[in-house]
Amino acid sequence: MPLLLTDSDVNQVMTMQDCVGVMEDMLDQAQRGMVWFQPRTHIRTPVGYHHIMPGAVLGSGVVGVKIYTARFPAGSRFLTVLHDSETGDLLALLQGGRCSQLRTGALSGVASKYMARQDAATVGIIGSGVQARTQLEGTCAVRNIRSIRTFDIVHEKSKQFSAEMSELLNVEVTPAESAEACVKGADIVITMTTSPKPVLLGEWLEPGMHLSIMGSNHWTRREVDNEVISRADSIVVDNIEEAKRYSGDLLFTIDQGLVRWEQVHELVSVVAGQVPGRPSEDSITLFKSHGIGISDVAAAAYVYRKAKEKGLGVELPLNP
Repeated sequence: MPLLLTDSDVNQVMTMQDCVGVMEDMLDQAQRGMVWFQPRTHIRTPVGYHHIMPGAVLGSGVVGVKIYTARFPAGSRFLTVLHDSETGDLLALLQGGRCSQLRTGALSGVASKYMARQDAATVGIIGSGVQARTQLEGTCAVRNIRSIRTFDIVHEKSKQFSAEMSELLNVEVTPAESAEACVKGADIVITMTTSPKPVLLGEWLEPGMHLSIMGSNHWTRREVDNEVISRADSIVVDNIEEAKRYSGDLLFTIDQGLVRWEQVHELVSVVAGQVPGRPSEDSITLFKSHGIGISDVAAAAYVYRKAKEKGLGVELPLNP
């Protein structure tokens, strides 16, 4: 019978390190033509959005869809439905919140693995919400990070976040007084905010930085200004079609002719070695992610297999 798996089950079977490996495997399968997905679709309701993100990871034997709501008064709700790609049997329903957080941080971690300098040791992160936690976890999974600075427009949130992440990561995490101070001298800079206007400015960038721009997910919003995009020597996204629909960070700059879509590459090409993620030690590199359905399906497949091994989850009285 199919399984119902909760966020608690996810935490018992998949670490951030595990999820980084799952994302690398998914990208390897993509390079070999073993995945399929289509851009998300959504229904706009009077108070929020209902999103659908389908995908198939055939090397892992699964096909599925992540369904989630956004901008509703009570917040977002996630569910991933997983089927066997060979038999069509329903395998599992996963409460998708934790999986989404892990795969987002892990995908950013994979980008940092291939695009940040090997000796990267300092991080500046703007934003201190739930997704910011896994951004730091993903980065620390691929680099020997020794110090982290955080900034949030609500300073108390930044202080609390710093204390919690110091304990979780066993790394010194300190709150910064400003966004500029947060990123000054950092090897890796992360933005994970809902800001409608830039929180990271190009005049703050320094040679050798890697940027993970992870928050904005709407064509009217942007976390970085034109100069950030113009100064990046390497611009990589998880999927170009999604970026063309949702990336305010890129769309404004490309609209003004400062950058062309031909200069933007997909992470799968970097992982496969077809495109250099870091052209030189002094290059400024940028990864922009919007999320793709195959990453959710790949993460759900890993959780399902491990949960079966450990006897976790609740069997649903449904036909497979």
